[in-house]
Amino acid sequence: MTRKIDEAEPDGSANLVRLRGKVSTAPEERELPSGTSIVTLRLSVPRETSPMTEGSRQTADWVDCAAWGRKVRRTVSGWRAGDLVEVEGALRRRFYRGGAGTATRLEVEVLSGRVLARAEVRKAG
Repeated sequence: MTRKIDEAEPDGSANLVRLRGKVSTAPEERELPSGTSIVTLRLSVPRETSPMTEGSRQTADWVDCAAWGRKVRRTVSGWRAGDLVEVEGALRRRFYRGGAGTATRLEVEVLSGRVLARAEVRKAG
């Protein structure tokens, strides 16, 4: 069951993420050792001013995203670096085996997404 961004648990808790930013790495489809296909990408999201970020020279955060469902994989596969997009999903911690043993990564599981503005395509010449 896919949860909509405005739904919450009866106690008011929810794991819901909505991000708007630019695609900073082109989506990449790959197959996991389990045979599951995913599409991964990274978004550059502007930082909002807060007491924690005040005085920081970093103006954006880079957020790793993964699309697991067939429909959303097809959607994000058509995006390209520089596209302004909006994604909705949930924050997930994924465990996997790496060269140095078990590793972990925090990412947004994309449940839906859309392009807000296409990147300008530069022609060679």
